[in-house]
Amino acid sequence: MEPKRGAIDSDRYKLGYSIEGEGQPLLVIGSSIYYPRTFSQNLRTKVQLIFIDHRGFVPAPANAKPDDHRLEVILEDVERIRQHLGIQRPVIVGHSGHGYMALEYAKRYPSNASHVVMIATGPSHADADMHLAEQYWQEAVCPERKEKFHREISRLASDIERTPEKKFISLCLRLGARMWKDWNYDASPLWQDVYNNMPALDYLWGHAFKKIDVTKGLAQMKVPVFLALGRFDYSVAPYSSWARVRPHFHDLTVRVFEESSHTPQLEESELFDRELIGWLTSKS
Repeated sequence: MEPKRGAIDSDRYKLGYSIEGEGQPLLVIGSSIYYPRTFSQNLRTKVQLIFIDHRGFVPAPANAKPDDHRLEVILEDVERIRQHLGIQRPVIVGHSGHGYMALEYAKRYPSNASHVVMIATGPSHADADMHLAEQYWQEAVCPERKEKFHREISRLASDIERTPEKKFISLCLRLGARMWKDWNYDASPLWQDVYNNMPALDYLWGHAFKKIDVTKGLAQMKVPVFLALGRFDYSVAPYSSWARVRPHFHDLTVRVFEESSHTPQLEESELFDRELIGWLTSKS
C-alpha cells in the first residue's frame, strides 16, 4: 500500500507527513523522508507509522527568526499535526535528539500521548555527557574503527565548504564509525533528498539539547517510556550514563541492543520490532 502523504502549514513552514501501515498509531518525529527508510516493512504490518517533519528538515521562510526554532515551537508543531490528522493519543517516537522532542511532548501534552519511545538518545548533549561518550570511544574501540573515523572526519571541512547547506548530513555521514556497528556501512541512501534547515538544526543540537534537563517535569508525567540503546553507539553518552536519571521516571523500560550502534530499528530490525511490540502490548 502506498504511503498517504500530505503537509500542513505552520507559520509558513510546510511540514510534511507520511502515513504507512494500520493499527496502533506511532507518531515519529523528525524527517518524513529519512525516517521511513529506517523502520522495517514488517513493523508496518503491526502498527501505523506516521512520520512527520519538524522545522529542521524543511525550508524556512525568508524572514525566519531564531525563536522560530525553539523546542517549545517544535512541540506546538507536533501537536498541530496530531490535531490535523485527528490522531487520538498516539505513541510518540523520537530517535537520537528527537528522543528529547518525544519526551518533552509527552510532558507538555500528557493526555495526548499513550507512550513514549526514545531511540539512541543520551541523557543530554551537555559537555559532561559528551565527555562520557568520548571516554567510551577512547577506551572501548579497536584501532581499525578509530582509523576509519579519523580518515572520514578529516574530510568533513571540505564537505561543508562544498555544500554548507548539507552540513548536518555531511556530519552524520562522516561520523559513521561512531554511529554504525558496521563502520563501513554507507548511510548516504538514507539521506537522499532530505532537506537541512541548518539554523534550526544548529540551534537544536548546539543549544537546546545541550541545555536540556530530562528530569524536569517527570514527576508529573505518568506516560510509560521505552528507551532503546545500541551497545556500539559512540555518538551519545553510554548506557551507564542513564543511571543518574532513571529514578526520576515513573515507568521506564531500557533495552540495550547488542548488535547495534545509533540506529537499532534498522541495524537489528527484527529484534527491535519484537521488543517494541512486546513492550507496547505489556503497557496497553
